[in-house]
Amino acid sequence: MSGYAVAAAVIGAGVLLVVVAMLARRLLAPRAVTPAGRTTYESGMDPVGSGWAQSQVRYLAFAFLYVVFAVDAVYLFPWALVARELGATALIEVAVFVAIVLVALIHAARRGLLRWT
Repeated sequence: MSGYAVAAAVIGAGVLLVVVAMLARRLLAPRAVTPAGRTTYESGMDPVGSGWAQSQVRYLAFAFLYVVFAVDAVYLFPWALVARELGATALIEVAVFVAIVLVALIHAARRGLLRWT
Protein backbone atom coordinates (compact mmCIF):
# COMPACT_ATOMS: atom_id res chain seq x y z
CA MET A 1 0.00 0.00 0.00
CA SER A 2 2.94 2.36 0.41
CA GLY A 3 3.31 2.61 -3.37
CA TYR A 4 -0.26 3.87 -3.65
CA ALA A 5 0.36 6.39 -0.88
CA VAL A 6 3.39 7.76 -2.71
CA ALA A 7 1.46 7.99 -5.99
CA ALA A 8 -1.44 9.72 -4.23
CA ALA A 9 0.98 12.15 -2.56
CA VAL A 10 2.59 13.03 -5.92
CA ILE A 11 -0.80 13.53 -7.58
CA GLY A 12 -1.97 15.60 -4.62
CA ALA A 13 1.17 17.75 -4.75
CA GLY A 14 0.67 18.30 -8.47
CA VAL A 15 -2.95 19.35 -8.02
CA LEU A 16 -1.95 21.61 -5.12
CA LEU A 17 0.74 23.31 -7.21
CA VAL A 18 -1.74 23.97 -10.03
CA VAL A 19 -4.33 25.38 -7.64
CA VAL A 20 -1.77 27.61 -5.90
CA ALA A 21 -0.49 28.89 -9.26
CA MET A 22 -4.01 29.70 -10.44
CA LEU A 23 -4.83 31.50 -7.19
CA ALA A 24 -1.57 33.47 -7.35
CA ARG A 25 -2.35 34.54 -10.90
CA ARG A 26 -5.85 35.55 -9.90
CA LEU A 27 -4.53 37.65 -7.02
CA LEU A 28 -1.52 39.22 -8.74
CA ALA A 29 -2.60 39.73 -12.36
CA PRO A 30 -3.81 43.18 -13.41
CA ARG A 31 -7.53 43.41 -14.06
CA ALA A 32 -7.76 46.68 -16.00
CA VAL A 33 -8.64 46.00 -19.63
CA THR A 34 -7.25 48.59 -22.04
CA PRO A 35 -7.79 48.93 -25.79
CA ALA A 36 -4.11 48.12 -26.30
CA GLY A 37 -4.59 44.94 -24.30
CA ARG A 38 -7.35 43.79 -26.62
CA THR A 39 -5.33 44.09 -29.83
CA THR A 40 -3.61 41.17 -31.46
CA TYR A 41 0.08 40.84 -30.67
CA GLU A 42 2.23 40.19 -33.73
CA SER A 43 5.88 40.04 -32.67
CA GLY A 44 5.93 43.61 -31.40
CA MET A 45 4.47 45.04 -34.59
CA ASP A 46 1.10 46.72 -34.95
CA PRO A 47 -1.45 44.35 -36.51
CA VAL A 48 -2.01 45.00 -40.21
CA GLY A 49 -4.88 43.68 -42.29
CA SER A 50 -7.82 41.49 -41.40
CA GLY A 51 -5.97 38.72 -39.59
CA TRP A 52 -6.72 36.07 -42.19
CA ALA A 53 -3.92 35.10 -44.53
CA GLN A 54 -3.71 32.34 -47.07
CA SER A 55 -0.48 30.36 -46.81
CA GLN A 56 1.34 28.98 -49.80
CA VAL A 57 1.03 25.24 -50.38
CA ARG A 58 4.62 25.05 -51.62
CA TYR A 59 5.87 25.42 -48.05
CA LEU A 60 4.31 22.04 -47.29
CA ALA A 61 6.89 20.46 -49.57
CA PHE A 62 9.72 22.07 -47.60
CA ALA A 63 8.16 20.85 -44.37
CA PHE A 64 8.08 17.36 -45.88
CA LEU A 65 11.78 17.55 -46.72
CA TYR A 66 12.61 18.82 -43.26
CA VAL A 67 10.80 15.90 -41.66
CA VAL A 68 12.62 13.44 -43.91
CA PHE A 69 16.06 14.84 -43.04
CA ALA A 70 15.29 15.43 -39.34
CA VAL A 71 13.99 11.91 -38.79
CA ASP A 72 16.97 10.59 -40.69
CA ALA A 73 19.40 12.46 -38.44
CA VAL A 74 17.58 11.68 -35.20
CA TYR A 75 17.71 7.94 -35.80
CA LEU A 76 20.96 7.44 -37.71
CA PHE A 77 23.39 9.42 -35.55
CA PRO A 78 22.66 7.56 -32.29
CA TRP A 79 22.60 4.27 -34.18
CA ALA A 80 26.03 5.00 -35.66
CA LEU A 81 27.48 5.50 -32.18
CA VAL A 82 26.53 1.99 -31.03
CA ALA A 83 26.45 0.13 -34.36
CA ARG A 84 29.20 -2.36 -33.46
CA GLU A 85 27.49 -3.50 -30.26
CA LEU A 86 24.08 -4.03 -31.87
CA GLY A 87 24.98 -6.76 -34.36
CA ALA A 88 23.62 -7.92 -37.69
CA THR A 89 19.93 -7.62 -36.80
CA ALA A 90 20.30 -3.90 -36.16
CA LEU A 91 22.12 -3.53 -39.47
CA ILE A 92 19.18 -5.09 -41.31
CA GLU A 93 16.71 -2.88 -39.43
CA VAL A 94 18.63 0.30 -40.24
CA ALA A 95 18.88 -0.80 -43.88
CA VAL A 96 15.07 -1.00 -43.99
CA PHE A 97 14.89 2.46 -42.39
CA VAL A 98 17.34 3.94 -44.89
CA ALA A 99 15.37 2.35 -47.73
CA ILE A 100 12.21 4.08 -46.50
CA VAL A 101 14.05 7.41 -46.25
CA LEU A 102 15.41 6.90 -49.77
CA VAL A 103 11.88 6.34 -51.06
CA ALA A 104 10.92 9.70 -49.55
CA LEU A 105 13.94 11.39 -51.12
CA ILE A 106 13.26 9.83 -54.51
CA HIS A 107 9.68 11.07 -54.27
CA ALA A 108 10.95 14.57 -53.46
CA ALA A 109 13.44 14.47 -56.34
CA ARG A 110 10.76 13.35 -58.81
CA ARG A 111 8.56 16.27 -57.75
CA GLY A 112 11.47 18.63 -58.34
CA LEU A 113 11.87 19.67 -54.73
CA LEU A 114 15.64 19.19 -54.66
CA ARG A 115 16.37 21.69 -57.46
CA TRP A 116 17.72 25.11 -56.45
CA THR A 117 16.02 27.02 -59.27
